[in-house]
Amino acid sequence: MKIRFAVLLLAFAAALPAAHAQTETWHARTVRVVETFPPGGFTDVVARMLSAALTEELGQQFIVDNRPGAGGTIGIENVVKSKPDGYTTIVMLSSFATAAAIYKLPYDPIKGVAPVTMIGEGPFVLVVHPSVQAKSIRELIDLVHAKPGTLNFGSAGIGTDLQLAIELLEQMAGIKLTHVPYKGIAPAFNDLVAGRIHLMLSTPKSASVNIQSGKLRALAVTTARRSPLMADLPAVGELVPGYAVRVWFGMGTTAGTPGAVIARLNQAIAKALQRKDFQERLRGGGVEPMHTPPQAFAQVISDDYANWSNVIKAGNITAN
Repeated sequence: MKIRFAVLLLAFAAALPAAHAQTETWHARTVRVVETFPPGGFTDVVARMLSAALTEELGQQFIVDNRPGAGGTIGIENVVKSKPDGYTTIVMLSSFATAAAIYKLPYDPIKGVAPVTMIGEGPFVLVVHPSVQAKSIRELIDLVHAKPGTLNFGSAGIGTDLQLAIELLEQMAGIKLTHVPYKGIAPAFNDLVAGRIHLMLSTPKSASVNIQSGKLRALAVTTARRSPLMADLPAVGELVPGYAVRVWFGMGTTAGTPGAVIARLNQAIAKALQRKDFQERLRGGGVEPMHTPPQAFAQVISDDYANWSNVIKAGNITAN
């Protein structure tokens, strides 16, 4: 997938002089980049890569501020309640929309965060333990139809995107699996490899070593079409029309931040995404680089929020 710069250039070309004039003193001090997960994970890697690139591009320090907890909502609340001046930003993951859909929050994350741009997107991969007698998504669905409720799947917890993406498959394919929620991805993945659970979704990066060694079997990717990152695997949507779940990364800032500041950030990120080293590191994590105007990213968030709200309602799912 090619990075979508053409749309950006058309959308912002006329605004460049005004944006520069209004924001030439905006980055006069350190800009905080809130990251809603602990240090060490891939989201943290993305946040630090982006911060370093923006520091170089704009000539002012961007620093990562890890604010993990409560499905990312602690970090999001910090951004929502910050001054809308562009000095507080956030690296957003697709789980932003699932958390907004399932948690009853004292703030509105959708209206409280202003999207800046997407950074990249990629698939989940559906993996099963080799003991499961299914070598394709078709065989898996047939197996579950024949023995409803006998196969289980793991997730990082109730209401996480790893659960909801499987829930969506259940609803669309008319099947029933047993959900086994864990307190995090690592223990769920370890139990899958050990054969204590039957299947789950994973990122390509996390699953690749165990797929190659034969400890897990990959059946399909969850994006609408086959992914260039795992081109040999079919998409779930080839068998279940309309099914599509993607992992995305993006950047946002506090709602009410001047549009010229958002445009300046958007332009700087566009340049960062043109760097070959940045692209290679994203692809190494199972993410295809992508750039969008703020309005297009806002639509992605809105669509995901509406979709997951419907899945949660249909599945009668409540967060703990």
